[in-house]
Order: sequence, then C-alpha cells, then structure tokens
Amino acid sequence: MVKISVTAGDADIDYDGSAAEIEEMLALLRQDDSWSIMIERLKVAKAATLQATNDTAKQAGLSKRGSAFNVLIESCSLKRKPDQVLGAIHYLREIEKVIDSPPRAINQLFQDAGMESPGNLSLYLNRLRERSFLIIPDGSEDKNRFAVLSDEGRAHLDKRSTK
Repeated sequence: MVKISVTAGDADIDYDGSAAEIEEMLALLRQDDSWSIMIERLKVAKAATLQATNDTAKQAGLSKRGSAFNVLIESCSLKRKPDQVLGAIHYLREIEKVIDSPPRAINQLFQDAGMESPGNLSLYLNRLRERSFLIIPDGSEDKNRFAVLSDEGRAHLDKRSTK
C-alpha cells in the first residue's frame, strides 16, 4: 500500500493504493497541470518562508551567513548540539565550500547565527567520527578541522529533515 498526500493552499492531493495505481493517478495530474500548480505553490511558499526567516534574522541583528545556518538548523530540526555541529560541518563544506574549518570557524558560525557555541568541539567531532558521521580525507593529517560528512552523516541529516 502506498499513500501520497500533499496540501498547498486550497489544492489537496490525497491518494492511496498500489504503486501502479498511484503512478497512474499522478500521471493524470501531470496531464491537466494540477501537479505543476501544486509544485509552483510549494515553491512560492518556500520562498516566502525563506524571505520571512531572513527578514527576522536581519531584525535580530544576525548576518546573512548566520541566517542561512539558522534556516538549515530549523529545517532539519537539529535540536541536539551534536546534530548542530554536524549541520555546521555540512554548511561550511557544502554551502560555503570551505575545506579547512578550525574550531574558531565553527564557533563563529554558531555566533553568527545567534546560537550558543558547542564548547568542547573536539569532543563532538570525535563522537561524530566514532558514529561514522564524519570522515577525515586521506592526506589531511588526521585532523578534525578537515572533517567531511560521510554517507552515513548525510543520511542522518536527511533523516532529521524528514521528521
């Protein structure tokens, strides 16, 4: 049994059945533009949410960088400090394209977001490595400042964002 349910404004899609039945229903939606309308409404809602978040961050005195990191933390529901540190590494590597992130860079990201810094960052990084969420690339002198998310770390963040 498969179920798909999407609501965007006054448009509502709620189907259940076999995978083949759902695929057939979605194909019909695509033919009459219902799906395109739904996707467009979701894009508009996402843009409005991001704009409101940025406006609120500006009013609170947060930098654009801090605001963007806050959006990541909120959208992935990263409540626990280890998850936030994992999110910070992800943000620095994937968004800012930073290769070397010493503890001061990670702590600065938290400060820019108006969040409490992790404190003993080495402890968090080592535990994330033990859980196989972070890896140190070869040739990086086995230093935490070069840590990147492993496939397991990415999957963990993805799982957090769907809760």
